[in-house]
Amino acid sequence: MFPFGWYYYDPTWIIVLPALILAFYAQAKVSTTFERYLRVPARIGLTGAEVAREILRANGIYDVTVEMTRGRLTDYYDPRSKVLRLSPEVYGGRSLAALGVAAHECGHAIQHNVGYAPLNLRNTIVPLAGIGSQMAFPLFFIGLLLSSDFLATMGILFFSAAVLFQFVTLPVEYNASSRAVAALESAGFISYDEVEPVKRVLNAAALTYVAATLMAILQLLRLLALFGIYNRDDR
Repeated sequence: MFPFGWYYYDPTWIIVLPALILAFYAQAKVSTTFERYLRVPARIGLTGAEVAREILRANGIYDVTVEMTRGRLTDYYDPRSKVLRLSPEVYGGRSLAALGVAAHECGHAIQHNVGYAPLNLRNTIVPLAGIGSQMAFPLFFIGLLLSSDFLATMGILFFSAAVLFQFVTLPVEYNASSRAVAALESAGFISYDEVEPVKRVLNAAALTYVAATLMAILQLLRLLALFGIYNRDDR
């Protein structure tokens, strides 16, 4: 069984420390980078919403609508309703940051339209990953408290689904950013010297997904370490 002190101190938290540090850095990086290029107007003079609609049309996508949503950096593409939702600063913004983010979300719509395999896989495992992230820790720790290897193992397996989701998300996000830059360049929405600033915005955003993936991996390793220590102390 667990040593008495374990109810008050978990030594395995150190495993996730690198991911926590990266997560804080990534969040600060995306905020500062977005804020910086939010002040830099794009030469084309169009809003994020206007550029998004033009990119969609250029790719033969006519069944996706562009709407404004509340919040900051809350931009996303909803494949179920085929709606591209942009935050106010992106929807009506004329900055390089606004154009980059809007084009990135168009990248997801393009992926959906062409049947990009990693996106299809991610959309398929979303329900399983959602259940896994909610059920994993309760099952795991209830299993340890009840000395049930079955429940603890189920918790680990459930969390593995969430880890898989994060793995699949990485190529989806990077591919959407690549499509975004290509779409902006080919249509002439950004000039040569504006490409690098747009890439900085998108790379900063992508770093948050890298941090999330690392966190998921290290959390899984932490669960495995706890399970191993539990079994060792229970003998």
